[in-house]
Amino acid sequence: MSFRLHRYCKRCNRHQPSQCLSCSTTRGTIGHRHSPAHTEAAGSRRRVKAKNTDMLYYTASILMGTLGLSYAAVPLYRMFCSATGLGGAPMVGETKFAPERLVPRDNHRRIKIKFNADTSTSLQWSFQPQQRHVSVLPGETALAFYTAKSKSTEDVIGIATYNVTPSKVAPHFNKIQCFCFEEQKLMAGEQVDMPIFFFLDPEFANDPDMADVDTVVLSYTFFKARGMPFEKQPGISEQHQ
Repeated sequence: MSFRLHRYCKRCNRHQPSQCLSCSTTRGTIGHRHSPAHTEAAGSRRRVKAKNTDMLYYTASILMGTLGLSYAAVPLYRMFCSATGLGGAPMVGETKFAPERLVPRDNHRRIKIKFNADTSTSLQWSFQPQQRHVSVLPGETALAFYTAKSKSTEDVIGIATYNVTPSKVAPHFNKIQCFCFEEQKLMAGEQVDMPIFFFLDPEFANDPDMADVDTVVLSYTFFKARGMPFEKQPGISEQHQ
């Protein structure tokens, strides 16, 4: 049987009425006793409350972890595609740009690289390649340009994605310089040139899967960047790459 004393008031020389912590009723006597059943019920309520608190913390942790993964998913996917060529994403990597790999295979046929440009309907830009195609040898570097012009009366930020077709060429298509996945700001009515510096890996010539490839299409699509207006976004570069 539990026994709980109430506070004693020295000023008035009486036992001060207080509230029972277990049954939440006000008592004025010195000894407020509970039956075993009542004590067990109070303990059960405390255990249930502790269990609910643990469950709340566990659920909150899962939600925070899921939110963090959702933010990291896009850049991680881009890194994976760039490293493996998955989904037609051209590969990038410092080892790809070693001088010995940038030697044209003069005894190989030239490959035609066509350029395509698209813009999202939400982006008031015109976007197009300055050249329709170039012809390159495996291992030969090439420089091409796209032109973007804002038709908006306000400053707008755009961001571009890209891919190559046929997708099996992606592991051999390497970008040295590119404007993709970088936020690009255009002032109202501004026009800029955007370069793309690339090459086909020399191993293209030795890959039997490339024997039927004579034409490669490089496609860029510009979308309007999400978020607050440009002037309120910290850390955005105004230089176009």
